[in-house]
Amino acid sequence: MTVDDQTFIVTGQVQQQAWRDRVLPPVEQVRPGLWSVPTPFPQSPLRYVLAYLLETPRGPVLVDTGWPSEDAWDGLAAGVRATGHEIGDVSAVLITHGHADHFGLARRIRRESGAPVMIHELEVAASHQFASISDFRAADRIWLRRRGMPDAEIAALFPDGDEPPEWRDPPDVLLQDGDRPLGDAAAVRALWTPGHTPGHLCFVHEQYNVLLTGDHVLPRISPNISPSPRQRADTLGEYLGSLAAIEDMPVDEVLPAHEYRFRGLGARVRQLQEHHRARLREVVEAVVELDGPTTMAVAERLTWSRPWSESQGIVRRSAVGETYAHLLHLQRRGLLTGDAGGAEQTGGGAETGGGAAGGGVAGRGGAGEVDAWRPAAEAGVLVEALLR
Repeated sequence: MTVDDQTFIVTGQVQQQAWRDRVLPPVEQVRPGLWSVPTPFPQSPLRYVLAYLLETPRGPVLVDTGWPSEDAWDGLAAGVRATGHEIGDVSAVLITHGHADHFGLARRIRRESGAPVMIHELEVAASHQFASISDFRAADRIWLRRRGMPDAEIAALFPDGDEPPEWRDPPDVLLQDGDRPLGDAAAVRALWTPGHTPGHLCFVHEQYNVLLTGDHVLPRISPNISPSPRQRADTLGEYLGSLAAIEDMPVDEVLPAHEYRFRGLGARVRQLQEHHRARLREVVEAVVELDGPTTMAVAERLTWSRPWSESQGIVRRSAVGETYAHLLHLQRRGLLTGDAGGAEQTGGGAETGGGAAGGGVAGRGGAGEVDAWRPAAEAGVLVEALLR
């Protein structure tokens, strides 16, 4: 382990200052032929997305794209132009994961340039759990009700909206762990890091010894690890496993998709691991103190970056999902009981209490059930298990 592995150092100081000033950072050449290209992320506390442009013999390649909006498109086009290229020159688009702030402009780039869009195969499988956006919203309503969220809050989360025309528009290339998407002789290698999403990818640039981490490792916050409403995977367990897999990688710099660049991958990984250990202890304390709480009730007792009363909308939805991921992880470890299950479906997208779409595990009962978490052991045994 090097000194840099033990110390977290911000290297994207211009990006960090832009973050503090709440403005878009400039395009920066990170290495020869490797550029950071920020795009606006409207109405989001994340503020911007950091796409990356790689200059290759086949032409410029983009890693991630930005939110599907005109502001983000204009920002991306201007950023690519600042590197000496045009959107029409792009020869390939690599996507770290299927969230809209990362893949949202990929198909538009493909129309402009003919560039193939590449993503991990599990991201496509995850999207096929739902027939449409409205199907996802219906499943998430059931899921949130089982977590204990009041109907009025659930209704406010899901205003009526148009179906995005590219909801099921497939990518061109499905990637797996270890693939070299730009060819066997190229320096870029895909690294599967599930947790934030099932098919999240980082990309290793072996020539420059840098790691493009997408949302897997960020310098200031921990990525949300809420499971899908139709899949009861242990997303926290997956995420911790993915952190452990990269902890000792001796990379020179980390290039995340949000906030700013840094050195000290191992140090940041250990900070994230400790954050989740502390969160697990906090969750156990809440369950022990309360009498069969719902996930929502546990979430209200936890420490967040803002007071719970100020947490509304998608921020509160994310907090409930994050809390559930920790509760489900504790249940998988045999320390808690009380999960009411997900929002499963049978054929045709009907919402029922049976079946497990997309490889998930079926819930215990009908749509009317709610979580009632309880310790599966004495409090002292729980804490001792967490400290091991």
